[in-house]
Formats: sequence, C-alpha cells, structure tokens
Amino acid sequence: MSPKHNGESDSPRRPFRVAILTVSDKGAAGEREDLSGRAVEEVVLREGWKVEAREMVPDEAVMIEERLRHFCDHLRVDLVLTTGGTGMSPRDVTPEATRRVVEREAPGFAEAMRAASLRVTPHAMLSRAVSGIRGSTLIVNLPGSPRGARENLEVIIPALPHGLDKLRGDPGECAG
Repeated sequence: MSPKHNGESDSPRRPFRVAILTVSDKGAAGEREDLSGRAVEEVVLREGWKVEAREMVPDEAVMIEERLRHFCDHLRVDLVLTTGGTGMSPRDVTPEATRRVVEREAPGFAEAMRAASLRVTPHAMLSRAVSGIRGSTLIVNLPGSPRGARENLEVIIPALPHGLDKLRGDPGECAG
C-alpha cells in the first residue's frame, strides 16, 4: 500500500479497485498480444491495488463508452485505466469516448503525464489523453505502448491515492 498522507487515519485503507481497458483493433482481433494492459496491471499490482477487470476492445467509440460505463456504474471500481487510442490517427477515439462518459474533468493527470513525457520525447505533445470522473470513479487515458503506459502511470501514482480517497468521500483536509 502507499504511504499514509496528511490527515489520514491509522486504520488500514482498503485496496483500490481498478479496471484496465486496452483499446486496440489488432489486439481485439487477436493479431496482437496485450502488452500494454499487462504493463499497467503490473504497476497496479505493485501498488497493492486490486485488478477487478482487464479487457480489450477495438477502436470503436460506442464499445469503449459501454465498457467505461460498465466499470464505473456496475463494477463501481475506484479507477479505470485505459491504454491505447489516444494518438492522432483517424481510429484513435479513446479521448472522445471518455469525454462522453465522464461527468467532471480532472485534467491535471493528463497534463502531468504529457509534461513528464515531453522530457523523454517531443512526440508526447501528440497525446490527446484525457482524465475525468464518473460518479466516484476516476478514468485516466494512458498511451498504447507498454513503455509509455507504464511511464505515464508511474508519473501519476503519487497523486492517485489522495485523489481516490477523496472520491471515496474522505472528509480529511487536503492541506497539510
């Protein structure tokens, strides 16, 4: 588990529940192995969190939206991490699908990921990843490459526990 933050009690925190959605035409058709979903799962498990679902869909907005709604409204996970479909190709529709599902934006996650990635590659500015909240679930779009997905997730890991606790209704003060 992540370390205790200011204002948290000494009682143990229940592990965050996570769903991972890989968006890939080739992966969904069985033409490519889901390496990015696996990379994301490894980071999630390392944090001591629980993977409730790991699925793959093609780059089809309606299918992406349906799975996101299912994870948020029916599984009621704390966090949905998508990987893939965030670039500039005509089939990259994950950000649009995510925007149609979220009720409130949480742009800081995507901004932080892009800023950190720009230190590695100028191609980071091509990312159209978004993040937002549906109900009490945070949805974050990650890149489709295993390395990019892992690196971007590791950028936001330090802020996720506090944000997810707040979504769970933690009444503690945010200021230390």
